[in-house]
Amino acid sequence: MVLTELHWSTQASFPILASLQFFPLLVMIAIYMVGESKKLFALSMIASVIELLLAIYLYLQYDAHNSALQLAEHLPLLLPFQYHVAVDGVSVLFILLTALLSLMILLYSYVIPMENRKQFLALIFVVEAALMSQFVSLDLMWFVLVSAIHLLITGYILWNWATSPERDLALSRYMQFMGMGLILLLAGVLMLGWNHSDVTGSWSFDLLQISQNPVNPDIQTIIFFLLFYGLAIRIPLFPLHGWLPVAAEHGMVAIAPVLLLGVKTGIFGLIRFVLPLLPDAVLRWHEFIVAFAATGIFYAALLALMQVNLRRLLAFAVVSHTSILVIGLFSLNHEAFQGGVMLAVNFGLAITGLLFTTGFIFWRTRTLLLDKLGGLFDQLPLFGITFFVAGLSIIGMPGTPGFDSVHLVLEASIHRFGAIFTVTAAVGNVIAAGFLLWAFQRAFLAPTQAVSMTKKDIYPASIQEKLLALMVMAILLSTGFYSEPWLDLIEHSLLGLDNIYSQLEH
Repeated sequence: MVLTELHWSTQASFPILASLQFFPLLVMIAIYMVGESKKLFALSMIASVIELLLAIYLYLQYDAHNSALQLAEHLPLLLPFQYHVAVDGVSVLFILLTALLSLMILLYSYVIPMENRKQFLALIFVVEAALMSQFVSLDLMWFVLVSAIHLLITGYILWNWATSPERDLALSRYMQFMGMGLILLLAGVLMLGWNHSDVTGSWSFDLLQISQNPVNPDIQTIIFFLLFYGLAIRIPLFPLHGWLPVAAEHGMVAIAPVLLLGVKTGIFGLIRFVLPLLPDAVLRWHEFIVAFAATGIFYAALLALMQVNLRRLLAFAVVSHTSILVIGLFSLNHEAFQGGVMLAVNFGLAITGLLFTTGFIFWRTRTLLLDKLGGLFDQLPLFGITFFVAGLSIIGMPGTPGFDSVHLVLEASIHRFGAIFTVTAAVGNVIAAGFLLWAFQRAFLAPTQAVSMTKKDIYPASIQEKLLALMVMAILLSTGFYSEPWLDLIEHSLLGLDNIYSQLEH
């Protein structure tokens, strides 16, 4: 695949990508200089809105009908390391999602009890900067290093603001898996750089330079599995998901999981680096990947039905639906790539709604055991409706952004694999509807069995909480009924991938 790029000066009046990455770091410094809590809230909200406006400006400057990488910025550093960034439609969509979710996280953090809020806010802006950097980077080594920053800080947030005495277990399991994922990812990137050196005589980790020289077929499979497994742990994909249920049960209730799951850096890494650079290995092994994903759908769905803790149930829901996403992505045609990207974005929005609602419930009841919940819809109807809408979005009901996504994924799957994997994905989606609706019924509609919890113990939703819940539903429903702009945004950016696999097959 021949990649081209447009320098930022041909499209914008200032380096917008650098601004998106470094502005949150400036905000982090400013937060530590502010002492008063009211000023801290105002500063963080204003800064987050500015970052969102920068993302919207990026969207307006981006030419969706041009398949080239755009708004490129390039600064040579110590060879072979360099600062090289640019965006396509997929990047722009993930950047918009990141800015939006970061704003929602800050709003959520101000309506729940929290200690050491200043440190927390500073870390959130660092994570936002790291996420922005991953979504614009064209240098694989830069992507790995920034990924390490993102995962380490998110792990600290998961542990330091955990709500369980077993938080050390959550951190240990998380670090074991993420550490191994980063090692595998780094090894794959180093082999790509070595292959480029073997062909050209100079090391490089730049996507554009590596793509000009096909990877040696003798090592392509090794590099593919190193990169794939390194990213699959982060997604997470069965059977590499073992960190998630433990982290979900014993770590922070909502915010850290949103930072890990709401913005799918693993899926983005597959689309940006693995699929375009290693097409022969992808075609050789994609059925193997899809078979594991199909197994994961039912494995995770059945375990979700067995859970008594709402946090663990949602963790297995993540694994089940991530498997559906991977089946779509590795169907390897245009509908597959479109559906995979849109499903990842839908998943980010929907899981955020589910996790925020779960957090609101926890801070009122101090438990997420399903047999101790029940009857919450009478006291918290808006939270119940938000949970219900987000659950419907996960399973792809009409009127939610998941509908078009799931439709594209199933269409791509039946074109590539026929009935077997497509029916598997569809049945898995039906099972998902079962366990999510079952969780909704247990938590909100069933009569409570907890003697210690009465209606008087459940204080009503505050104005800020209601606004955040309404914001989640408005975003889900508006993107569901009006998905054409987002499909148009990524249409031309995915044509290159489609061409690669179409040519290889013919």
